Amino acid sequence: MITLILCGVVGCSSDDGIKFATDATYAPMEYMDKDTITGFDIDFLSAVMKEADIKYDIKNIGWDTMLESVKQGKEYKGGISSVSITDERKETYDFSAPYFESTNMIMVRADSPVKSALDLKDLKVAVQGATTADTLMSGIMGATNSDLKRFDSNTLALLDLSKGGADAVVADVAIIREYIKNNPNNKLVGILDPTNFDSEYYGIIFPKGSDMKSKIDPAIKTVIENGKYAEIYKKWFGEAPDTTNLLKLQ
Repeated sequence: MITLILCGVVGCSSDDGIKFATDATYAPMEYMDKDTITGFDIDFLSAVMKEADIKYDIKNIGWDTMLESVKQGKEYKGGISSVSITDERKETYDFSAPYFESTNMIMVRADSPVKSALDLKDLKVAVQGATTADTLMSGIMGATNSDLKRFDSNTLALLDLSKGGADAVVADVAIIREYIKNNPNNKLVGILDPTNFDSEYYGIIFPKGSDMKSKIDPAIKTVIENGKYAEIYKKWFGEAPDTTNLLKLQ
């Protein structure tokens, strides 16, 4: 995996800025465009840090490494990578105010009989390990079920389906839709299941006890309220966001 530092709009020196981590394998949220980290989360963080007047750098270090590094709080003071806010994760991290409403989605071949998450129980399902998709499918299939295939990234999970190693992938809706859009010849479809997959909210993670939350939360609220959030959202998703629930949670 390529690793590099991408400078924030208000600071470029790693000696002067706060260091953030990401896992740039979640297009369109965060991904590598040649040697540059890009995506919705990256543009959003840039706007928030500019509003908060905080210098920062961001580095692509992978999912598990990001979670562990931010937990330790030594080199990296924050992480952004479509991290869903859960009660379990709150025991390990401080989260920013929610900045994105999402849900998990099922992706299958167009000729699949799957209609809901419960239909996946006896099939081979690929997920990224240590994600909410993993948690949800562990509850449906059983955590030790060998047909629940855990990968280090969603990229590998998606590849497993395309190679015939899995019957379905479960991942965040934005990732599934982006993959289907970019691979029209693969004859894949996405299935939403609001009965079994509730709405989730992404947050920026900080080490426990960090003072970053108190600095970042007001900036998030401002970016959502002043129209910058809608501008970034439309750039990446082609439509205006419904921020009703997000604003209630600020």
